Amino acid sequence: MNTFLNRRGRQTTSLRDPSPDTTSSSASPPDTGVDISSTDYAHRRRELMKMMADLKSMGAEALIDLPSVVVIGGQSAGKSSLVEAVSGINVPRDSGTCTRCPMECTMSSHATSWSCSITLRMNFDSNGKDMAKTVTVPFGRTITDRNEVEVWLRRAQSAILNPNLPSASFHTKTIEELRNTRNTLKFSRNVVCVSIEDPDATDLSFYDLPGLIQNEEAETVALVKGLAEHYTQKKNTIILTTIPMSDDMENQQSMSLARAADPDGKRTIGVLTKPDTLGAGAINQRKRWVEIIEGHSEDHKLRHGFYCVRLPDDAERSQRLSRAELQRRAAEYFDTTPPWNGVADRHRFGIPGFVSDVSRLLIQLIEEALPRLREDIDKLLAQCNQELGALPPPLANDPQIEVLGRVNAFCDVFKGYVNGSHEDKRLAQRNRALYAIFKRDIRGTAPDFRPFENTEDCPPLDDTKGKMTLTERDPGVKTMGIYEISKVIQEAIGWELPNNVPYQAKANLIAGFIKLWAAPSERCLAGVNDVLDQVIDTLIGIHFGRFRVLEGYVGNLIRTQVDICKALAKEAVKKALDLETTPYYTQNTHYLQTLSEKWLAYYKVVRHRPKNDRVQLAYAHESVYRGEPPESKALRALAEAGYANLSIPDLARLLPPDSREKELIVMADVRAYYHVAYKRIIDHIPLTIEHALHHALAEQLSQSLLTSLLTDVASGSNFSERMNELVSEDPSIAQKRASLSTRKQRLSDIRRRLVTFGNNI
Repeated sequence: MNTFLNRRGRQTTSLRDPSPDTTSSSASPPDTGVDISSTDYAHRRRELMKMMADLKSMGAEALIDLPSVVVIGGQSAGKSSLVEAVSGINVPRDSGTCTRCPMECTMSSHATSWSCSITLRMNFDSNGKDMAKTVTVPFGRTITDRNEVEVWLRRAQSAILNPNLPSASFHTKTIEELRNTRNTLKFSRNVVCVSIEDPDATDLSFYDLPGLIQNEEAETVALVKGLAEHYTQKKNTIILTTIPMSDDMENQQSMSLARAADPDGKRTIGVLTKPDTLGAGAINQRKRWVEIIEGHSEDHKLRHGFYCVRLPDDAERSQRLSRAELQRRAAEYFDTTPPWNGVADRHRFGIPGFVSDVSRLLIQLIEEALPRLREDIDKLLAQCNQELGALPPPLANDPQIEVLGRVNAFCDVFKGYVNGSHEDKRLAQRNRALYAIFKRDIRGTAPDFRPFENTEDCPPLDDTKGKMTLTERDPGVKTMGIYEISKVIQEAIGWELPNNVPYQAKANLIAGFIKLWAAPSERCLAGVNDVLDQVIDTLIGIHFGRFRVLEGYVGNLIRTQVDICKALAKEAVKKALDLETTPYYTQNTHYLQTLSEKWLAYYKVVRHRPKNDRVQLAYAHESVYRGEPPESKALRALAEAGYANLSIPDLARLLPPDSREKELIVMADVRAYYHVAYKRIIDHIPLTIEHALHHALAEQLSQSLLTSLLTDVASGSNFSERMNELVSEDPSIAQKRASLSTRKQRLSDIRRRLVTFGNNI
């Protein structure tokens, strides 16, 4: 299209002048003065026009931008007369809007006698939506009498506007019957195609659009304008805009629309009509029009300029004069009437030169667009194949094999998720994160014992080495000092001998933190259940989502089994927590004894520190002493005395007896048992959940699904029919595959036609 858009020379240079960069393979005819209808150019022109007609019949226009010519104009601009003069046929004429759908007129000179055939090209349904495949409907017989064309065009348009009626039902309707028909549609984008074989014609194809209107309902005005915009905005479209010389150029809606679509005027041609309506006194008007035709008007410049035509008036049309006679009269008018007879470029006047130039321009445009059309089709075909490849293939297996295969595949993948062997580790990783939170929450239930009468005298003691303080403590944990522990002991005394601390006192304190473990366990299980639901939903979608019926049916069976395992897991967690209630027991006695001694020593050391140093002792890892800590001095002195390998808790043995010894022992024993039970529960609950929920589900799921599936399906009246129903494809996917397959076939046919043309030339 570059040559087409960048022809050199003045704007008034005739389109028949060959472009400077035209090669020998171009469609431009040789400038030899011989009859070009018998030249190689004529042959190639006919082949190009035939190829364009074939591509349009295949629906290529809806996919790629085919080179074309479109005629637009207002209702009183002489557009219908121009179409008649160019095509040699009579088109329907009525008051108001007569043309209500595009008409494509294709003229071929490769014939020995005149004939005309009409087809309906349907690209849109009754709602105006694109059809999957272009439908071409032959309309009526071949016409050999020019006088019959008009009524057949009326019939064809009525068939287009009533898509729900058989087109053949309009073949015999009279003009009066057609005028009285109440059409289903006001306008349509489907096309009436008129193919004319005329030995006296010039090979050309163009679209005639409904005339632009202004004094109608807003909806009708918008429909007509939208149709014109649809055609003119295509970059491979030559716009022929008809402009009556009886009116100012600025008042022409067709010219405004052409400028909007083609701001630089590279593909617009102005066709000036009704020059004989300018009276002898309209001197200034005639002068302005001459400037426009000669290309001297700065306000109205087009790359390919303007043409001026005189079209037959009503009297001449009624005489049914021949094309040759009408053209002779027009030529005589322009040659004898000033100021038109004074314009140097005579090719700018009359129908023959105009049609010849537009034909050459269209052929040139087609030639230049061919490589790009092939590229565009290849891209669309590749995209179509990609979209088809993204869809699931049509069902190839027996329905029963398909169903059972998908169930087994689902169960195998889920097992891989559970045992961690699948490449997707999200189930294990997310559950590990939840178990870490559970561990933190259980750690937050540790008893908060402070070995002082006033608990505010010391911060929390969460580690025997003073190196850790809990950042998240369970709100159910109560701070307990010497007085609180003494009260627990007193309340538990029964018939014990003097100086014996009741076991029940320790048991009550242990029960205090054990009961706090229920809530973190329930939160942990709930979180794991949520993760499981998400994984199950994802896998159901992956394995059964292609078949909506199967997805819903098997999904319900799976979720039922999941709910059963959830209930069993909940009960198992409850039993695991019950194991931590009475009796409070451990065989890890060495660890329990060691911890008890450490905590007792730690409590004693903290208790005998000066009040101002207690915080420093509790946070020894954060303390900053000006000198050496006193405990370190003591240990260094003992080491020098021969008592090596001692630690700070060992110093507690050197302390004098404490009046609160029994309270400190209770604190130490309970705190030690907490750590023993804590280490046990943080593993026991996660393992219980994993085995009672995930592993149990993975082991039972396959057998449960197959049993439920076969039992349910077999209980029906028709096993095979039920299986077919389960794997019935989602209608939207089937519809999309069918649409893409049709589109692919359409693109392949178009590509084959383009490639075949290139190989044959």
